[in-house]
Amino acid sequence: MSKIEQYHLHKLSPQKLQFEVYDLKEYRKKSGDKAAVPHSHSYYQIIWFLDTKGAHTVDFKTYEIKENTILFITKDQIHAFDDNYDCNGWLIHFNESFFMHTEVDIFLKYSIFKTQENPCYAMETEAIASGKTYLNLISKELSNRARFGFEDSIRFLLKCFLINLERVHQKRDTKTANRNDSYTLQLYQFKEMVEANYKNGLTINEYADLMHISSKTLNTITKTVVNKSPSLLIAERIILEAKRLLKFTSLQIGEIAYKLGFEDPSYFIKYFKRHVKVAPLVFRNKSGLGNS
Repeated sequence: MSKIEQYHLHKLSPQKLQFEVYDLKEYRKKSGDKAAVPHSHSYYQIIWFLDTKGAHTVDFKTYEIKENTILFITKDQIHAFDDNYDCNGWLIHFNESFFMHTEVDIFLKYSIFKTQENPCYAMETEAIASGKTYLNLISKELSNRARFGFEDSIRFLLKCFLINLERVHQKRDTKTANRNDSYTLQLYQFKEMVEANYKNGLTINEYADLMHISSKTLNTITKTVVNKSPSLLIAERIILEAKRLLKFTSLQIGEIAYKLGFEDPSYFIKYFKRHVKVAPLVFRNKSGLGNS
């Protein structure tokens, strides 16, 4: 295929609530085979599988689904269901516009939604009970949308649900940084800017200017929090997208290069090989797409 299908939440009706909860089994039956084809979303998705059944692919890895498995799918990430339609659980969709851009919301977005590092884990007993309570309360609110303050109520309940999940995440991840740390919050802001601009070839100085800090300070921030330079974080985002396009589309190497902002395909090939240690075509062949 020449492109990865991307789905949206109420894109043509921005006045609608930018949040939905679905019964997973009903959703799978309604979506049919489309959900089993690798695709992405312009919104955030949480999948809670209640049963031990099947598998789910996220980017370049397939996860075995066990009882009370939670999956976090971030914007633009490629994922696919298997051919199992008999799966009980919940599917939660929301756009970032559903939240206000406060520090808490940045914290939520960039902790449990660190999907490339730890997108899938089994829920603990206490978290299962409270998580089900929050989702049942959300469903009750959704059943009467004319009620006063229903949108704010759902927003608060969703935050409680996400905080509940983040507590599990932090128990599992002993390296989790202090999310209230100012450097960490600035790192998340930098990542947001990279997400919006990684195809545009911005320099480190230009990113620093956007953040109203010096390039030296930006380097200090990224080195302190994740022990990586700003340029490496930008490169990692470019390479991630290159890998997705190589694995999930049949685009020519030159087309992929131009999509990622490279004017010279040969430079893109060298760039990719420098970071991945293999040429783009070799990576594609190993990923199962042999044509270029």
